[in-house]
Parts: sequence; structure tokens; C-alpha cells
Amino acid sequence: MKILKKIKYNAPVTLTFALICLMATIIDQLTLGYANYYFFSIYRSSMFDPLFYFRLIGHVFGHVSFAHFTSNMTLFLILGPLLEEKYGSKKLLSIIIMVALITGIIHLLISNDALLGASGIVFAFIILASITGKEEGIPLTFIIVTIIYLSNEIITGITNHDTISQMTHIIGGISGAAIGLHFQRKM
Repeated sequence: MKILKKIKYNAPVTLTFALICLMATIIDQLTLGYANYYFFSIYRSSMFDPLFYFRLIGHVFGHVSFAHFTSNMTLFLILGPLLEEKYGSKKLLSIIIMVALITGIIHLLISNDALLGASGIVFAFIILASITGKEEGIPLTFIIVTIIYLSNEIITGITNHDTISQMTHIIGGISGAAIGLHFQRKM
């Protein structure tokens, strides 16, 4: 029991987000996909449907499977606490909400398919983490990570025809870069 007292909820936004995603994934599995369809994915629907507005953000909680959940949450749980310590919980929450809205809205404008998952946020975190240094100027790590990341997503988007939204990854990465550069200028 002493060891349980030493465990800290060290990154509240990161951990709470991951728990919500886990609950959404479990609920979706129990409802045989209905939860993702109605709550945890974004797709073109009537703007008069109140759930349309929830889905603009809620799509980041849904995952098709536990494998999808695990692949997103592994990086999210590695990068999230570092970014939450650097920027604080409120800023990290605002980053998550901004990226969810941006990826959701752009997806609605360019695609007829449904979108779900936290990969846009994960890719925003990857780029944001590469730019979090204290030095002024653009870090070389940011340039290298961005080139590798964008190249991979563009090539994969052209050569693979799967259900993975490389456009969402790119939009998430661009959002992370813009947010990181904005925060760096303010520091």
C-alpha cells in the first residue's frame, strides 16, 4: 500500500485524456461500433444535430480497436507529460481542443469519410516536442523531424490506400508546428 501512495497523477490532462479514450474504446467495443458512429467520429451530418458539435471534438476520443488505441496512446503518454510540464495543463488542454477542432473542420471540408482517433493530436505533439527548446531560433531537431514526418505522410498518402488519414496527421503536425512557434516567440 505504501507504493500506491507514491504514485502521482503527474499529468492530469494527459492521463485524463487517455482514460477518456480508453473508456470510449471500451464503450464502442461493447456497442459494436455504435458509440464511435454517434459520438466518437466526425463526418458530414446536419448542423442542426446537437451531436455534430460534440463530434467536432469528440472524434479524437474514438478508436476503431484496442490496437488503434494503443498505437496512439503510446506516443501520447510519452510526449504528453513532457509537454504538460513545459506548457502547463491549461495550455495543453487548449492545444488538444484546437487540434481536434482544426482537424475535424478541415476533414469535413475535404472528405466524405468518417474520421476518428487521436493521431492528429499525437502528430501535433511530435512536432511540438521537437520545438520546445529554450534557445531562440528554429531548432535543427524541429527541421529534421518535420522533414522526416511530412515526407513519410506524403509518400504513405500517395502509395497506400488504407483507412488511415495521412491528411489528419499532416494537419496535426502543422498545427503543432504553428502552436510551438507561437509559444516559442512568446517565451
